[in-house]
Amino acid sequence: MTPESAFDSAALDNLLAAPLVLAIMLPLLGSALTTALPRLAPLLGTLIAVGTAGAAIWTTVAVWTRGPIHLVLGGWDPSLAIALRADGMAAALVLMANLVGLAISVYALGYFRAPDRAQSFWPLWLLLWAALNGLFLAGDLFNLYVMLELLGLAAAALGALTGSRDAITANLRYLLVGLVASLTYLFGVALLYTAYGTLDIGLLSSAIAADEPSPLDAAALTLMVAGLAMKSALFPLHFWLPPAHASAPAPVSAALSALVVKAAFYLILRLWLDLFEPILDLSASMLLGLLGAGAVLWGSWQALRAERLKLLAAYSTVAQIGYLFLFFPLLAATPPGPSRDNLLAALLLMALTHGFAKAGFFMAAGLVQTNAGHDRIDDLGGTAQRLPATTFAIALAGSALIGLPPSGSFIGKWLLMQGAIETGQWWWVVVGTLGTLLSAAYIFRVLSRAFGLEPTPIKFVTDARAEVPALMLSLVSVAVLGLASGPLWTLLGLNASGGGA
Repeated sequence: MTPESAFDSAALDNLLAAPLVLAIMLPLLGSALTTALPRLAPLLGTLIAVGTAGAAIWTTVAVWTRGPIHLVLGGWDPSLAIALRADGMAAALVLMANLVGLAISVYALGYFRAPDRAQSFWPLWLLLWAALNGLFLAGDLFNLYVMLELLGLAAAALGALTGSRDAITANLRYLLVGLVASLTYLFGVALLYTAYGTLDIGLLSSAIAADEPSPLDAAALTLMVAGLAMKSALFPLHFWLPPAHASAPAPVSAALSALVVKAAFYLILRLWLDLFEPILDLSASMLLGLLGAGAVLWGSWQALRAERLKLLAAYSTVAQIGYLFLFFPLLAATPPGPSRDNLLAALLLMALTHGFAKAGFFMAAGLVQTNAGHDRIDDLGGTAQRLPATTFAIALAGSALIGLPPSGSFIGKWLLMQGAIETGQWWWVVVGTLGTLLSAAYIFRVLSRAFGLEPTPIKFVTDARAEVPALMLSLVSVAVLGLASGPLWTLLGLNASGGGA
């Protein structure tokens, strides 16, 4: 290789690695700027949101064209350095999180019209966004812990922005649960560092695979997964989620349900697949599957019984997260090959669909609450006549949560049930079917009230732009992820380690 070609290759690698840094630094810088210049917070926040979403798109394109990207910052030894990495799975979730984040930012411009509320929202929101991107892109366990802490602190503060007693109580509980969960995760990280002397996920994976399974590895796995399961609201550790999400402002509820719990689940999946797979057996995966089944049934039942629209959406999140955990025993029982790749792609497709659909659902619920002055389900008569676009967004998002065709979750559930039959684990088909029926019941309950003839005192939305973000996200969950999900399989094929910057 000539010096010129080596220089060109290094320059290209740096160019491909740049969006990983920008996706974290832009919202972090935006949080500082909106704190220092509070009167300009909405303008600065919107500009930063557009730039951050652009960095996420750039990251996805870079992974698509060049494969996985790995970046070690500062020239430190990889065992101690801050590492960033992006493969197909990370790129897909970063793209979803940032497109949803951009929609939430646009929605928040109209929702937080009062200057004092806007000045409180934007710094915390951009800090949460930076933590999300950092968590999806981090390549070492300690920086994952740092991002988890930032994420939890920002989320709890955002959830309490309404200032009501219920919101403050719920989010103090959320904060305490998050701190306990983060410390539990950190104890597991400390055990691994004591045993192997590195925190880089790639180096740790090689070390664990080369070593004999030990009680220390099992203890670290248990602690880390337990902490993250608490953060992802896996049944029966979900008790903090419904009150925290239901009492938060609508843009915050959208971020918490669509993105924050998804980040914790993503880390569990990463640890399971990239770090601890050599020491796992089917029984550990079966335990997660059983907890997921409990989440599907309990969350769906509580959503059916909920009296408020946002509380229904919060319990629905518990159920939808449960579906994702049903994939773990199927992945454990399926040998490497096309069938396992399809299961992993189906899992990710369901996670992406839930992200877009739940954000759209919460935004639409926020518009109903803002215009009607309440979100009581039994008193939503006339909503379809007064807020047709918002009602349509609820219907689209609801169809994705149920798993109706052509939504992305329909494909995901179909492959889930197919995998359950192929591996002889037929009971997951029963769980999925019951969960789908319960989901249909609570979504159709909302729509039947919305199309009722008894009008509720809802005024017309004077600014139709307020309905656009919810409608667009709901459309993506049904039309784009359902009808054009093929590229996701290609993107997930770029999950091999190595390569890149």
